[in-house]
Amino acid sequence: MRTTLQAYQDYLQKEKNYSRHTLTAYVNDVQFFAAFLEEQGFEVALEKVNYSHVRSWIVTLVESGMATLSVNRKVSSLKSFYRFLLKTKQIEVNPLQKHKALKVARKVQIPFSEKELDRVFEELGEDDGFEEIRNRLIVELFYTLGLRRSELIGLKWVDYNAYSKTLKVLGKRNKERLLPVLDCTDKLINRYLTERKKLISIVDNDLLILSQKGNKVSESFVYRLINDYFSTVSEKVKKSPHVLRHTFATHLLNNGADINSVKELLGHASLSSTQIYTHSSLAELKKVYRDAHPRSRDNSEN
Repeated sequence: MRTTLQAYQDYLQKEKNYSRHTLTAYVNDVQFFAAFLEEQGFEVALEKVNYSHVRSWIVTLVESGMATLSVNRKVSSLKSFYRFLLKTKQIEVNPLQKHKALKVARKVQIPFSEKELDRVFEELGEDDGFEEIRNRLIVELFYTLGLRRSELIGLKWVDYNAYSKTLKVLGKRNKERLLPVLDCTDKLINRYLTERKKLISIVDNDLLILSQKGNKVSESFVYRLINDYFSTVSEKVKKSPHVLRHTFATHLLNNGADINSVKELLGHASLSSTQIYTHSSLAELKKVYRDAHPRSRDNSEN
């Protein structure tokens, strides 16, 4: 099994271009399933598994109290492993070929309002100084470009083209996209780069967003920064970089942006990933519809 798992790991890294974190998670899930088979007394090699073994594993995971999303992720890892075995002709049939993911109750993400964004930018102010400008730029990049947290942290200063006002972003699975930058964001980037040059030392010179000591910023730092600023203006339960990304998409859709354009800006592989943001814009659409349609006015007069 060790040889097969190593070959699978190489496949995920070299052919699928998965990140180290994702790669480790996928391999660990397969090992977790193998351990389950042994613990339950199923004397069967991974290559000889049928769906009844997988179903028993799923039942055990659910009964243990594991979240449905986590169960689906583990099964997805296993499905990927068996697709690899099928591709390399180590099996003839994928035992998970007809498996359907467990249904998950979709949580509604509530975006920030435009007023809340205005209040945050007012709080950030126009103060000079490296940290103040950097913090404002982080909020600005999330809200005007819809970046993921990992994308923001990985931005390189050479990927910003001041002439064309575009920023190259490296997304999931090393997929690049070129994003247009607004004039206000362009000015802020230039102000930040000026302050960045004044740092006493720069350790991670390639990266755009740095700490005061010139190091790469951490994911927890970025999360805390967004949470702290928005906690002063919003009573929403969740205040995170992802909510800002969600807000970016929702505000674009509310103001008439085409969903396919929003899909490209977000770097989604499929339109279905973008459609989860349309529920928020639907409320705005209903309001516009009620205010504009003649029949709505007729009913209100009766």
